[in-house]
Amino acid sequence: MRDIKRILCPVDLSDESEHAIEHALAIARWYKSTITALHVCNPLVIPATDMTLVGPAIPPILTEADIKEASDEVDACFDRAPGGHADVPINVLVESGPPARRILERAKWLAADLMVIGTHGHSGFQHLVLGSVTEKVLRQAECPVLTIPPRAHSTSKLPFKRILCPIDFSDSSLAALDFALSLARESDAGLTILHVLEFPDMPLTNQPVPTLEYRQVGERDVTTKLAQLVPDADRARCRTTTRLGDGKAYREILAIATEDRADLIVIGVHGRNPLDLMLFGSTTNQVVRRATCPVLTLRR
Repeated sequence: MRDIKRILCPVDLSDESEHAIEHALAIARWYKSTITALHVCNPLVIPATDMTLVGPAIPPILTEADIKEASDEVDACFDRAPGGHADVPINVLVESGPPARRILERAKWLAADLMVIGTHGHSGFQHLVLGSVTEKVLRQAECPVLTIPPRAHSTSKLPFKRILCPIDFSDSSLAALDFALSLARESDAGLTILHVLEFPDMPLTNQPVPTLEYRQVGERDVTTKLAQLVPDADRARCRTTTRLGDGKAYREILAIATEDRADLIVIGVHGRNPLDLMLFGSTTNQVVRRATCPVLTLRR
């Protein structure tokens, strides 16, 4: 059983981060977790007028008054969440520096089990743009990251009742399935396990096989594999269904998420080489950018 004890929730005081707070609180209640709310002040760079100065500029240091004011604002964000937060332990941290770097450092220091972060932040909604901080965090975070779309563009509701987990049988997607099963149990949600067949995503053979037969063999093979993915114990406790899609993976995932009115997509991310870190997986990239429900990404 997955254990989520430490949740990191970056808070930039925007409506998008307040939407993320609601999701962090819901998950914290299910797993009896502690939330660390991190607010990062990015100091303003003040141009020097004295050209005789040598060496790097020293960024302003946060005063106790600055930290107190920011902490109070973060507390107010949690107070405004539906149901409040009296039943969830909250630790508020206020730091200065580049936001993405501080978030990643704090996630590593905490050994966070999950990060919950809103997309777009103060920059406003732009199609396919997540916001620079979220982009950097997604590319480099070692822990699972739950990205929450802006409230105005979200089609999901809490608690999660319909979860979609795309599977390609890689280690990362199997880790995603494990997490999806855990969330389905905690939220009493139905779970759809999806595999998308992208031609020629079929078993290889040394013998020529007619295209239709080739496809039917592939579908039978994948259907058998999908049926074996869910342990009997989980099958008894979760409402799971399996489904085959056909076509470009990210398009099928998004189309089925819309058709099923998914409240959450849980998806694995491949690899850690420089290109993977830049794109964090081409299919996952497109799903995170275009989905109108939260997307939980995991690396393995």
